[in-house]
Amino acid sequence: MSARLNTATAPAAAPSSDVAVAAAGSDPCCAEPLPVLGRDVTVPLVTGGEVTYAALDYAASAPALQRVWDDVAAYAPYYGSVHRGAGYLSQLSTDLFENSRVTVADFLDCREGDQVVFTRSTTDSLNLLASALPADCRVFVFETEHHASLLPWGDARVTYLNAPRTHAEAVRTLEEALAGREPSPRSSSWGDPIAPALVCVTGASNVTGELWPVKELAEVAHAHGARIVLDAAQLAPHHAVSVRDLDVDWVAFSGHKLYAPFGSGVLAGRADWLQEAEPYLAGGGASRKVARRADGGVDVEWHTTPARHEAGSPNVIGVYSIASACKTLTEAGFENLVAREQHLVDRVLEGLATVPEVKVLSLFGDESPSRPARGTPTRVGVISFVVEGWNSSHFAAALSAEYGIGVRDGLFCAHPLVRTLLGSAPQDPGECGAPEAQPGEASLNAIRVSFGAGTPDEHVERFVGAVKELVREGAKWRYRTEDGRCVPAV
Repeated sequence: MSARLNTATAPAAAPSSDVAVAAAGSDPCCAEPLPVLGRDVTVPLVTGGEVTYAALDYAASAPALQRVWDDVAAYAPYYGSVHRGAGYLSQLSTDLFENSRVTVADFLDCREGDQVVFTRSTTDSLNLLASALPADCRVFVFETEHHASLLPWGDARVTYLNAPRTHAEAVRTLEEALAGREPSPRSSSWGDPIAPALVCVTGASNVTGELWPVKELAEVAHAHGARIVLDAAQLAPHHAVSVRDLDVDWVAFSGHKLYAPFGSGVLAGRADWLQEAEPYLAGGGASRKVARRADGGVDVEWHTTPARHEAGSPNVIGVYSIASACKTLTEAGFENLVAREQHLVDRVLEGLATVPEVKVLSLFGDESPSRPARGTPTRVGVISFVVEGWNSSHFAAALSAEYGIGVRDGLFCAHPLVRTLLGSAPQDPGECGAPEAQPGEASLNAIRVSFGAGTPDEHVERFVGAVKELVREGAKWRYRTEDGRCVPAV
């Protein structure tokens, strides 16, 4: 087994040289970006020539950290079945899998007794939690959530809360909703004569990038006998997340947004609801003992460990990649990463502010300036906007085809939020546009630029310059709609 693999499987690996270089320097704003795959990829332009691709769609999927890729490549020859075999590779893979669980728990600052369950994604994690809700559980969720948080709750009684316009309004809205819960004939697990309740809230909006008052919302939830799950899909890649400090009951996130795009996710938090629920998937790995009954059926004893909800052969590569990303970000230092990202956020916002035709979308508005007192950021590297005179799909297509810049356009799997932010103001059709609108409804979509620890300053500067040039001079190429997408006309 290679020395690199020995180091990578340790619960606390020493910083690798690339991370140490990236984090060095007295001014974190000037630190180098963390090395990621694809940083040297070139793409063709419709106007001729090639340019280094500017990947500014981190909020959808972030590129793999070079360290993650190296760790996975070092482990790959040693891949084996987990919890299934006596052979050396199986035992090594099992150790790596379980050590990864410890690494993630440390990364999230979990409490003693919390469980880390490996899933496919944030969406899968929240659907797992939804399947484990106690009977009569009420769910409270703001309409501003990503669909992964908005839709999984199935047969539970869901209360959708209106979009708040300030942090204080968010806290007040939740307080009033929880206070208005009706009594239940049975006591909840908190000992109050009300039905159990769960609050689901994002840590950072996947549309505006704005941070939510998670700790204050958790305090309100617990004061009213409710529990809270944090959707950290957009928070964990940008800021340190402490389950203990935020006092949330569960946290969910995805590897592919945490620079580990290998198809794995995490649900971490309190064990009781998970242990009491039927397994999310029934099958091998979730069962401790299975026996035939005299009547021809089977009796099953399920695990009470995280394996209860991890039936089937697990995604060892995906799990290990998450652990590697957690180590890399921790070693780089979130203080440095946040400061550098804030520098990029400021540059984008300042650049867009000089273009009158650009409107940046914001939920909390002036209450959450880019850099408030004490220098505490109030948004991550996710910014959405619209451009007067342009359909957003057309603008995003021109950024890609003419400047080699990858952004996202649409409603970002947060349709209620984007529609609230855009209101009923129609967008100009431009030369083409994505047909998201219902019959008789204005076509609404926005542009989202997102970035993080691997983004070079040049990509942000190129983006700002491209926005200004497109608004001032227009597109250099003609575009058409093909299968609902705006593409360059041939």
